[in-house]
Amino acid sequence: MINSALVVLLGGGGVWAWSLLNGDTQTQTTSSTARTAAVAQGQVTATVTASGTVASAATMNANFVTAGMVTSIGVKLGDKVAKGQVLAKVDDTETAESLETAQANLTAARQAKTRANATKNDDTIANAAKQVRSAQTAVDSAQRAQDGTTLKAPMAGTIVALTGTVGAASSGGSASGTGTGSSTASSAFAQIADLGKLQVNASVPEADATRLKAGQAATVTWNALTATRVQGTVTSISPTSTTSGGVISYPIVVSLASVPEKAKLGQSVALSVTVNKVEDAIYVPAAAVKTTAGISVVTVVVNGQQSARTVQIGLEGDSYTQITEGLEVGEQVVIATVTTGTTGTNPFGGGNFPGGGGGQIPGGGGGFGGNR
Repeated sequence: MINSALVVLLGGGGVWAWSLLNGDTQTQTTSSTARTAAVAQGQVTATVTASGTVASAATMNANFVTAGMVTSIGVKLGDKVAKGQVLAKVDDTETAESLETAQANLTAARQAKTRANATKNDDTIANAAKQVRSAQTAVDSAQRAQDGTTLKAPMAGTIVALTGTVGAASSGGSASGTGTGSSTASSAFAQIADLGKLQVNASVPEADATRLKAGQAATVTWNALTATRVQGTVTSISPTSTTSGGVISYPIVVSLASVPEKAKLGQSVALSVTVNKVEDAIYVPAAAVKTTAGISVVTVVVNGQQSARTVQIGLEGDSYTQITEGLEVGEQVVIATVTTGTTGTNPFGGGNFPGGGGGQIPGGGGGFGGNR
């Protein structure tokens, strides 16, 4: 029994030692593959991108000059109107009476002036003339109030907002307009916009704002209109900033060269403004250039060998960087290195003992080789 036990222990130890020394153990290995690109020649472009909203380039608010109860509204939302067209009216009973009284007073003042002239008295004549001027001023004021009971379109365009209702009170005000599409209709009786002249209002981060200037070309892509893209031009960059959530940005306006058929106010669009470009530039992918302390370096591959090379760069575009010195068209540069590796596996080679055909101890057919 003792001999048999010793044989078992020795046999087991032999298997373990044999596995450690000769087992099918896979060690960790790594390899690197360089992804390269050829130096090319062509256009390098730098752009500023932003999201914007479609607005009219010309809008005006229309308000009654004279306050009163609305008696009629002659237009509805979406109607096209001509300049001077009547939009609505308020009750003019009081203003009409005031105008009639003022006109009567003016007539009386003129008659008094005629009588004063006959006196040949300078003071009497001067006083009568003063009364005529005062009466005329009252008539002019009463006439403006009377005219103000009728609201007319201050410009030709489309009714894009209408807040008044018949029977409701309307406060007095005046027409106001803007050429930036930023007019608000929140307190206006009506708002008119020129839908034939659209623009895009957007905001850009402060870093991008310094790269923009009026006259730069822009591409406008509609989110709601598939494959709809038109050209535009930056017309203004606000000199004052806005802050939201701690982020400083600057409003910009982009005018459109044409208006898509189904374009509507308030639609969202994507802007891409070309801020710089170089034609016939020698360039490489931006990822190929590493710049430290003002020194730019690329890794060049020649006959399978990699070597670092200092280069001079020009325009740093969106995807590519211009090389002004140090590379020639056709040379290969490294743009990324992909590293692969394998991990260690079970030293027993997937559970089988080495040398056997399915878990057999090496050197035998399963016997212990000892006496029982």
